[in-house]
Amino acid sequence: MVFVALLFITAPYGRHVKATWGPLIDNRLGWVLMEVTGIFVLYYFVFSGINQQSLVNYIIILLFSVHYLNRSFVFPFRIHTRGKKMPLSIAVMGMTFNIVNGFLIGYYLGNFKIFVDKWLVSLPFLAGIIIFISGMVINFQSDTILIRLRKPGETGYKIPYGRMFKYVSCPNLFGEVIEWAGFAILTMSLPGLAFFIWTFANLVPRARDHHRWYLQKFENYPRERRVIFPFLF
Repeated sequence: MVFVALLFITAPYGRHVKATWGPLIDNRLGWVLMEVTGIFVLYYFVFSGINQQSLVNYIIILLFSVHYLNRSFVFPFRIHTRGKKMPLSIAVMGMTFNIVNGFLIGYYLGNFKIFVDKWLVSLPFLAGIIIFISGMVINFQSDTILIRLRKPGETGYKIPYGRMFKYVSCPNLFGEVIEWAGFAILTMSLPGLAFFIWTFANLVPRARDHHRWYLQKFENYPRERRVIFPFLF
């Protein structure tokens, strides 16, 4: 449902922000509220559950935490968007997304699944963690390129170049999709799969909207770039 809706509706935050979606709040505050919710919800259900957490469980929790600590307390204060706003409704939707995913994964680890130590050397875990870390690196590097395009005090947009921007318009979103694909593989769980599917449903239409925006705004935008998946879409 989210995927289909976002094919017709552009979520009004970031470069697509609109004042027609209700009250606006500070952009950084919105990011913090959206993203930190996932950590709190996950921790609550993990540590209020009946399971005694294993080493592998703790590693899975750590991977989730590193991602959301970056999105909650690092990314919002790296971006040069002083004074920028986002609709409160978008922040609430983001919180809902993270509440559901934090609950599913937290309750799963807290009450259903204790990964044994030998899972650390299993093919799904090894492949999944490589994919997860690769996606995180792509996401962070791409965010860094975007952030450095805008000097402190600047408000305009520029064409990003370098690394994965050679191939796609939204490598930061590509990296995040890859992260949660890796998470689904390394956990081999339905909550992990659900998280990946919902992330895909949100970010692929978002990337398409960004790609179209670039093409409309910049006459010299590289036409060979794909939207989000190199050489494919």
